[in-house]
Amino acid sequence: MSKFSFYSIITIVLLAFWATSCASTENAAPRKPTLPTAKTVAQADDLGKGHNDLPKLREAVNLLAQIRNPDARNFEVEWKFAKYNYFLGRLTTDEKEGKKAFENGETAGQITSRIEPNKPDGYFWYGANLGEQAKRAPLTKGLTSIGDIRTAMNKVIAIEPAYQGASAFDALAQIELSTRLTGGKSAKAVEYLEKAIEIDRENSYTRLHLAQAYLAANRAAEAKKQLDYLLKMKPNPEYLPEYAECVSAAKKLLETKF
Repeated sequence: MSKFSFYSIITIVLLAFWATSCASTENAAPRKPTLPTAKTVAQADDLGKGHNDLPKLREAVNLLAQIRNPDARNFEVEWKFAKYNYFLGRLTTDEKEGKKAFENGETAGQITSRIEPNKPDGYFWYGANLGEQAKRAPLTKGLTSIGDIRTAMNKVIAIEPAYQGASAFDALAQIELSTRLTGGKSAKAVEYLEKAIEIDRENSYTRLHLAQAYLAANRAAEAKKQLDYLLKMKPNPEYLPEYAECVSAAKKLLETKF
């Protein structure tokens, strides 16, 4: 090989390496701006407080999205991202936004449960986001996700039965009530909800759903007691939108069933 040919080959190799390096640098995903995690989570919590302000919920979700790091997952960031996506999905009237929020919440819940498998947060918000998707698409997502929701909520109960006002029992009861045509039992729903009431007497959703379960089980007098209790109870300041929703549904039941 001539001296000229040798140096030509070396030059070509070096140029190719330089070009590849430049291309890799240009194509690399830009790093997210670094925000202080604790401060950002606190800001998101402040924005999400009351979870009835759509623009604030969007901002809370956006803030948490900025500090999510796939290379170093943070437990608190992930479960709160799942939580606020859940509330965003429920509040928005934009179908696409809601679908994306629930899907993001579902994924973040799964990540959370992998980070801390002995804590209830990930399982609960995974199941909650999945449950909302099932309600909106009962013939597709609903049919395929019931087992996963049950597993997640039973995991919550095994770890911390009182989590979120014993709402895991409520979720299991809702599955029973919504699947009565395919094997779900109103009596089993009543059992779950009565257990929830024993743990948290002031959960308005549990009171409403127990009334519905009693009606499904032909126990009208007991259903009315639950509705009357719900209308007189002092609502939790952190869940005023949910209480208002339950009051409206309770009044409708009283008008139409009694």
